[in-house]
Amino acid sequence: MRFMLFVIPAGYEKADPNAMPDPKAVSAMMKYNEEMQKAGILLDLNGLTPPSAGARVSFTTGKPIVTDGPYIETKETVGGYWMVRLNSKEEAVEWAKKCPMQNNETIEIRQVHEFEDFPQDVQKAAEGFKEMQQKH
Repeated sequence: MRFMLFVIPAGYEKADPNAMPDPKAVSAMMKYNEEMQKAGILLDLNGLTPPSAGARVSFTTGKPIVTDGPYIETKETVGGYWMVRLNSKEEAVEWAKKCPMQNNETIEIRQVHEFEDFPQDVQKAAEGFKEMQQKH
């Protein structure tokens, strides 16, 4: 099973567009990343720029409306992620508990829908999806 572990840093929703992480925090996180890599579970990882550097495209009226960040109503936001392959949600929780996070920070764990988990009608509607995944 694949899981996404989303990093939700405290205050990142209000961070300056050019905000950079603290080198000491990055060093601690790299040790954690290396531990996941050595365990053979790490598939992908990346950090994300703050919402103030991004944009949202919403369709509340059925037409695209673009809003540049920051977003006033946002209380928390994703700052990065890991994609891991594990045997269970419980195992993902155990890995998340090892992460060197700061006070008031969060890791959200979400299982990835595997194509094979969908019913046949959904698989048929998504014909070509697996080939798209392989071309990245």
